[in-house]
Amino acid sequence: MDIRQESLKKHYEWDGKIEVISRAPINTREDLSLAYTPGVAEPCLEINKDYDKSFELTRRSNLVAVVTDGTAVLGLGDIGPEAGMPVMEGKCCLFKEFADVDAFPICVRSKDVDEIARTIYLISGSFGGINLEDIAAPRCFEIERKLKEVCDIPVFHDDQHGTAVIVAAALMNALKVVDKKIDEIKLVISGAGSAGIAIAKHLMNIGVKNIILCNSKGIISKGLKTNNSEQEYMATITNPDNMTGTLADAMVGADVFLGVSAPGIVTQDMVKSMAEKPVVFAMANPTPEIMPDLAKEAGAVVVGTGRSDFPNQINNVLCFPGMFRGALDCRASEINEEMKVAASYAIAELVSDDELTPDYIIPDAIDKRVGKAVAEAVVKAAKETGVARK
Repeated sequence: MDIRQESLKKHYEWDGKIEVISRAPINTREDLSLAYTPGVAEPCLEINKDYDKSFELTRRSNLVAVVTDGTAVLGLGDIGPEAGMPVMEGKCCLFKEFADVDAFPICVRSKDVDEIARTIYLISGSFGGINLEDIAAPRCFEIERKLKEVCDIPVFHDDQHGTAVIVAAALMNALKVVDKKIDEIKLVISGAGSAGIAIAKHLMNIGVKNIILCNSKGIISKGLKTNNSEQEYMATITNPDNMTGTLADAMVGADVFLGVSAPGIVTQDMVKSMAEKPVVFAMANPTPEIMPDLAKEAGAVVVGTGRSDFPNQINNVLCFPGMFRGALDCRASEINEEMKVAASYAIAELVSDDELTPDYIIPDAIDKRVGKAVAEAVVKAAKETGVARK
């Protein structure tokens, strides 16, 4: 039985991967009076007098909503919110396992930006943070932007920012292996949706200066009729020479290729056209842009994928549990760029120079050190930038 069939079998057995566990014992009449009426009136009145008490007198301080509209689910595309529920439950399991964060799946039956944003805002008082998940671009950008304007708790689209944080950590260590400086490399990204654009922005924040974004139509350059608003903006801050052409054209002389796009679109000849000692992160799932063995045969020194059956798995689980743990612990009002950069450095630094090899540039996805290290770095950055409220 392959892993997909085994997983289906287990999901039937599990009957859901999460459950609610009571933290308050209810064994006596006094227990009932303390946890519920009449005693519960006192915490209600305290919160009524002071909104901030909602983080101290309820589980809100440790509760994250994992929200999807089901339009970009884990390589499956637009399969609907209910079909996306197993992924959201899985995400909640990872929150709990790697950072002891309680998370709850919220699957919204809408594709309307305003309706989704309004729905999330209206329930935001029950949570300490919002994790947007598997929402298609450009809708995801607009929803996140609208929520950040009105919510007083962190809003984080993991497909964008979580991916970017992990890629940056992996890149920093990969460049150590090939002995290249981050501000001197030429870097090509295949995929100009939510992940590709967020990765580009984040890598610029850690020092990459020459980034070329590509989509299925080729290089993203200024004034293309096929650009959406986000891509047109990215064309103004990337592609400094305003190159045009195909992905193959972009990859000539590139030091690094990052793929968050489609299977099998990179050939060995394209890798051979790159600069000396190229780095290839082919992260399309389940089938990467080029298989690792083919990339290495073509000269790639460091290869990463999104898969667990190859070295250097670039997996968001290294980011989001610790990111929210830190944000919740200091009651951050938002997750800002400085917190994301701090998380990238924290993850990269868990691989010492003595441990660093072409096949080990990033901690294992189930390395339990990561959540704590990321949380501590995030709290420090939040306090330094004035968004911590605790």
